[in-house]
Amino acid sequence: MKPGLSLRVSQHLALTPQLQQSIRLLQLSTLELASEVEQMLDDNPFLEREDDAPVDEERPLTAPPASDGGRNSEDATESLAESPDAEGDGALKDLDCVLTESWDGDGSMDIGADDGEWGADSAPRPNPADDDERDPGERGGPQETLAEHLHRQALAFRLAPEDMAALHFLIESLNDDGYLEDSIAQLAATLLDDDDGLEQMEELVHRFTLALKLLQSLEPAGVGARNLAECLTLQLKSRQADHALPASEAAAIASALKLCAQHGALDLLARRDWRKLAQLTGESEDALRAAAACITRLEPKPGRRFTDVERDVIVPDVIVTAAGSGPTQRFRVQINPDVVPRLRVHELYASALRGGKGEGHQALSQRLQEARWFIKNIQQRFDTILRVSQAIVERQRNFFIHGEIAMRPMVQRELAEELGVHESTISRVTTAKYMATPQGTFELKHFFGSALGTETGGNASSTAVRALIKQFIAAENPAKPLSDGQIAEMLKEQGIDCARRTVAKYREGLRIPVASLRKPA
Repeated sequence: MKPGLSLRVSQHLALTPQLQQSIRLLQLSTLELASEVEQMLDDNPFLEREDDAPVDEERPLTAPPASDGGRNSEDATESLAESPDAEGDGALKDLDCVLTESWDGDGSMDIGADDGEWGADSAPRPNPADDDERDPGERGGPQETLAEHLHRQALAFRLAPEDMAALHFLIESLNDDGYLEDSIAQLAATLLDDDDGLEQMEELVHRFTLALKLLQSLEPAGVGARNLAECLTLQLKSRQADHALPASEAAAIASALKLCAQHGALDLLARRDWRKLAQLTGESEDALRAAAACITRLEPKPGRRFTDVERDVIVPDVIVTAAGSGPTQRFRVQINPDVVPRLRVHELYASALRGGKGEGHQALSQRLQEARWFIKNIQQRFDTILRVSQAIVERQRNFFIHGEIAMRPMVQRELAEELGVHESTISRVTTAKYMATPQGTFELKHFFGSALGTETGGNASSTAVRALIKQFIAAENPAKPLSDGQIAEMLKEQGIDCARRTVAKYREGLRIPVASLRKPA
């Protein structure tokens, strides 16, 4: 073969750094975005917070309802004229928008009953500065942790320094549920060196054993247990210490203690296998049922009430409020102003850079451009979330009025085709983003569901079917709970073709036990 030169024309897609940042910001959750903003503020001197901007100067992030594209609403046209992105969904399609150096992003839109017009009488945006609208977590004091609670009780013990140190070590070794996951020997081994002998090991195990007994005597009852059976036993013994108990309850506690002491008895209890339990424990079925009722009143996770509830607080990205009632009811969709970072380019630094020259001028210009890109991409992120949320509210309007029972089937591909974007964009927007609605707070993915066939030839949403299953089980006779097959027959009577296996999958997704476990003891 001879070496030679040739020209060839080809096309390829290149993701610019700006586009890569836009995609990455789109898929971040609210907490991750806040962390990203803090990191950028620390790294880029041209970026600063716009905390002192008056409310009247805020540029609302708006978009016309998808039903008419904003062409039938004068208010919508005026709002778009004020917005840099006058192309509507164009910014969503190509992930581009007008470059702005300052944006605070208080976004909102109204979805009407029929024509999707902007509602002038809708509820105003709450003022974050109002004390009544602040996060309850900000008004409440810090919650006491399980370790702090136990350390405070341990102060009542008069122990030698070594024994107190052993008790403190065990307290700090507890998990969030109040259990001691490692054995005494394992905990002791973590404090010894290879040069320490067997005598030091035995002494440390002895101290830990005594400290464990003290730990298990503290409140809440059951703390310091190594397994569920020991946790329940500690709580039962704590109740048994009350000498004023009725004889029937004292007998039930004695049977429950005997049940917890038998290996494998709790597994049989979970399956309500009274016959095998009676053979294993030597108790009558009536006594075992009374013991089971006693056990169900215990707390399997003693540290549950000390768990930091702030970790479970969900801050919605989108807020949906209702205006009016009946067929004229409208829904206003707005970006939660509390999650939108208020950023701008530092004008003093930017002005000083305009007339500068020198070796570092190009690097500083690059940093300034990065700050502008970052502000633009954050604006684009909330533009996209707002428009996707609007489309969801329009498609699932009946859900916001009647609840989950009226949910329509919808998949991400359908919404992507409607908005003219790729399906992966819808996936990024709806992941870890939440919407506060009159029906509750839901992840955006909650509004998507597969379709099940009906006798009329239409489709029913899998979310609506789950709601029906929940209603059937809530109204069932407790003495004769419904089986999955019976629920499938009931759905068929409603015109919904749903197999028994599908019912079982939906029931498990709702965390509802099988019929045999729903039957009272």
